[in-house]
Amino acid sequence: MSKKESSKKFTFGPKRGYYAEIGPDSSSSRGSEEAIRMFDDYDLVYRSLCGILYNFVPKSGHPGGSISSGRIVESLLFNTMDYCIGDPECTGADILSYAAGHKAMGLYAMWALRNECARIASAELLPGPEKQLRIEDLLGFRRNPTQETPLFSKFKVKPLDGHPSPITPFVKLSTGASGVGVTTSFGLGFGAMDAYGKNAPFVHVLEGEGGMTPGRVSEAMATAASAQMWNIMLHVDWNQSSIDSDRVCRDGETPGDYVQWSPTEFCYMHDWNVILVENGKDIGQVLAAQELAMKRQNDQPTAIIYRTIKGWQYGIEGRKSHGAGHDFCSEAYYKTLKPLEERFGVTFPKFEGEKTPVAIEKAFYDALMVVRKILEDNREITDFFGRMLTEAHDRLIGAKKTLRKNAGDVSRIYSDDIKADKIPAELTYKPGSSQTLRAALGETLNYLNKKSGGAIISASADLLGSTSILKAGDGFAEGFYNAVSNPDSRILLTGGICEDCMGGIMAGLSTFGHNIGAGSSYGAFIAALTHITARLHGIGQQGKQQYNNEPHNPFFLVCAHAGLKTGEDGPTHADPQALQLLQENFPKNVMITLTPWDPQEVYPLVIAALKKRPAVIAPFVTRPNEKIFDRKALGLPPATEAVKGIYALRRADGSKKPYHGTLVLQGSGVTNTFIEEVLPKIDEAGLNINIFYVASAELFLMLPEKEQKSIYPDSLANEAMGITGLTLPTMFRWVTSSGGRDSSLHPFKHGHYLGSGQAHKVLEEAGLHGAGQWAAVEKYAAGMEKKNS
Repeated sequence: MSKKESSKKFTFGPKRGYYAEIGPDSSSSRGSEEAIRMFDDYDLVYRSLCGILYNFVPKSGHPGGSISSGRIVESLLFNTMDYCIGDPECTGADILSYAAGHKAMGLYAMWALRNECARIASAELLPGPEKQLRIEDLLGFRRNPTQETPLFSKFKVKPLDGHPSPITPFVKLSTGASGVGVTTSFGLGFGAMDAYGKNAPFVHVLEGEGGMTPGRVSEAMATAASAQMWNIMLHVDWNQSSIDSDRVCRDGETPGDYVQWSPTEFCYMHDWNVILVENGKDIGQVLAAQELAMKRQNDQPTAIIYRTIKGWQYGIEGRKSHGAGHDFCSEAYYKTLKPLEERFGVTFPKFEGEKTPVAIEKAFYDALMVVRKILEDNREITDFFGRMLTEAHDRLIGAKKTLRKNAGDVSRIYSDDIKADKIPAELTYKPGSSQTLRAALGETLNYLNKKSGGAIISASADLLGSTSILKAGDGFAEGFYNAVSNPDSRILLTGGICEDCMGGIMAGLSTFGHNIGAGSSYGAFIAALTHITARLHGIGQQGKQQYNNEPHNPFFLVCAHAGLKTGEDGPTHADPQALQLLQENFPKNVMITLTPWDPQEVYPLVIAALKKRPAVIAPFVTRPNEKIFDRKALGLPPATEAVKGIYALRRADGSKKPYHGTLVLQGSGVTNTFIEEVLPKIDEAGLNINIFYVASAELFLMLPEKEQKSIYPDSLANEAMGITGLTLPTMFRWVTSSGGRDSSLHPFKHGHYLGSGQAHKVLEEAGLHGAGQWAAVEKYAAGMEKKNS
């Protein structure tokens, strides 16, 4: 390398975002000596309360990051955000989302202290007890709802999950799993932006540098910057400590153990505004940084990076404080309380006696009551923060936020005007024509989009046209969504080939409540890559329902190019395993999978699923054109029968002998082959056989038990064989005998992944082509005839 070449410096290309630094000389309009003193006292109480929580749930919780993020959150809750503490569900209010779910200890402590300040100084602001997080509720930290200790029962304590969930007031999402909290929180921001436009509330997202290392976070950062979601503000608690390392990122000349970027570089590279706070322990600097960010100098999202120390003044710092703390009621624990005792002239009682659950709970409560006494006896603190809560309330009310002019109305999708048993004319396909399942889904979503004025937002992993999800945005603004230049588009780009990010954005968007998100990719990829997001969305929606008895807000996880008919792409893409990851793998009413074989079934299945309001709807749709059969001419029931989950294509004549048993079909590829090539042979042979199709296991299980038994009794399952283009375990509900399962056809019957080639050749390799199906059916029918003779 020449001297000239070695002297060249790499620089970033042009960026829309700005970079700023906040140091000790920076000033805040709220940074008076009195305010600094009040915040310092509050933070001392907060840090001590975090230590108390860890102490009484021994060896459980995350004190380090909860403590280091305290100043950030205090400034947000009492100075920066516009919201009403009395209305946790107000959609026009600013949101604080703990993407760093391991900081839940801090969230609960902060919520309880805020509630105490309001109770003492501004009680009129508070909602009813069920929508508060009281200091008594801290007795429920990491406790199960079945807890039976006396005070838990006496105070009707809320069980507080180890990571946040919407059973807690002001918590919109379940977070904490490998970067999912960032993607879903950004989805909340997108939902707020699409609903309110220029008046959008801000969504403040709290994360640490370790939580920024998952790939889905980089994808989400790219998405937010490219779409100019200026209402998203990322607050990074940069303490350099994870579970395993005290040198997570590169810091100046020092290489990082995990990544070779600093959070400032990471965010600026993604075209975010970046504000670096030199000392995140200095509340004056924190206030100044947040005030600068709120000036909104451009249309890019903003990241504030705060240099902090994990576990600051807890007695254990750095990575050792991440998920660990002092031993129960040890001298080291009581030492952490000394500064609070000395500052306010109080004494925390020492624990004595046997460590029974009842005794520990009583000691826990006594410690909480000391904290309460501090706040009650020092009204200058509670009055100060009570005034700030009143100001936050008044700012929000004064803003008089309204929905943007072209905002969609998702409630129309759930109206009685849209029925599963009435297929619209424009979604009715003529027998003899052809259509793809993916296009039928795109057209169904587009129909609903137009009915709702644009409530459905679609995305794909660089497969918009290929998976036909692009059709959902037809008739709306062309091009891709941008909050500033193209807010009426219904198509969002989510960072490229990014199923992880896309799932999170769609889940968060749906959670906000004004839209339904629909993300698509190969079923082979999206079912696995979006599984964590789907699970956390289910947990969150379940918590929300427990908290305020509202139905779930679903998003679509579109498993496109599903199954063996994607054969040309080979076994890496033509994957029969995806359904097994999702079907009946979630609690009831969390996930509904849809497996139509006829494009005409797509609309009724989608509507039936939406009416059930699950958390996730996962349609499995194929790539090739399918022939539209004349169901009436073939003696098949109408496509609307699919909404029962499993339905009879044909029923055997019970009065007629011989009887040839029950056949269950699942999957578009094998069923279209069956209808065209095998059904005629069955008719020609005069087989007296039941033929069922599985369109949705979950829709079937939501029927009354009596109706389930009427449609598909156990006696049929005990005798049935199956033919599926998916995996055999997905048929276990329908085919229960070992003999029936041995007779069944499925892609892995011969014990290997299938090769590449045209769809019919891949089906042939699996023995699922017409000749293979007929041979299996004929053999099974002969056996049943012999058995019943």
